[in-house]
Amino acid sequence: MKKILDTLEKIAQDADTAVNKAKDKKALEDLKTKFLGRKAKLNSLLKDLGKLEKEERAEAGKRANEIKQKLTEQISAKLAQLDKSAMENGLKNESIDVTIPGKLPARGKIHPISQMLMRTEEIFEKMGFEVVLPYEIDDDYHNFTSLNMPEGHPARDAWDTFWTEDEKILITHTSSMQNRILKSKNPPIRAIVPGKCFRNEATDARHEHTFYQVEGIYVDKGITITDMLGTLKTYFEAFFEQTIQVKFMPDYFPFVEPGGQMALTCVLCEGKGCKVCKKSGWLEILGCGMIHPYVLKEAGIDPETYTGFAWGFGLERLIMLKNNIEDIRLFHSGDLRFIRQF
Repeated sequence: MKKILDTLEKIAQDADTAVNKAKDKKALEDLKTKFLGRKAKLNSLLKDLGKLEKEERAEAGKRANEIKQKLTEQISAKLAQLDKSAMENGLKNESIDVTIPGKLPARGKIHPISQMLMRTEEIFEKMGFEVVLPYEIDDDYHNFTSLNMPEGHPARDAWDTFWTEDEKILITHTSSMQNRILKSKNPPIRAIVPGKCFRNEATDARHEHTFYQVEGIYVDKGITITDMLGTLKTYFEAFFEQTIQVKFMPDYFPFVEPGGQMALTCVLCEGKGCKVCKKSGWLEILGCGMIHPYVLKEAGIDPETYTGFAWGFGLERLIMLKNNIEDIRLFHSGDLRFIRQF
């Protein structure tokens, strides 16, 4: 028994001396293997304890575990001490010139469409409109039928459409939300629906198959075309940051009656005439009109009591005018040289 205890004390003394002399982490790892590893002498002694009497085995086992615990703590403390010394030495040796200008971290750019989408929402929210986001994939009823375009209606041909295999539609206009909004609220109803639309169009400098549209509706008692023109004029003056004149020209859309196109004084030449407005001084910018009585009825609103107006415009075209951009395809080109200009 005495021989085993003496051996344990000798192991403890040798380990303590070795740990104190260790100069780096590798030396400590080697010591950990030597004194605490599976083949270490300490573990070999523990295996021989079974040859001792019960009381002797308990005493020797307790002392062996105390030595293991103390050695583990010593190695951990020594490692922490080495890390601290390395950090302190590094700080002493490093020279930092606090007068050198710092480098700004790399930052992304908000896409021009996202910037102008946020600006558009801000302008309309100040006028009391709420923002409703559309479903990019919707059904035939909301995209067509609820907007006075039942199956077989010739007006459907004006919106070439992408269909899914389960007869859903990639929305051709954000007007697809109009029926839901009118059904879910009581007048007065003011809402805009900004979102991505999809049409089967050939792309060129002025046309894209994927684009952002801003739909808007306003329903209440006594609403007229004058209210519509005033609302849109207020928006465009805030968006383009200049005084703008508007005019309404009759046109056909199945979901409004009367319906038409609204034109603005050309924001590039301020109405003087240029190649963009074809020397007319005017730019046709959106379709709009008074919401058709059928659309109101379909949403459960009495057209004898309430009237309203609706509109829809492509956001990219407004951004092109505001920034004199000549090709709509640049917006989705992924060209960072274009994006970083905004």
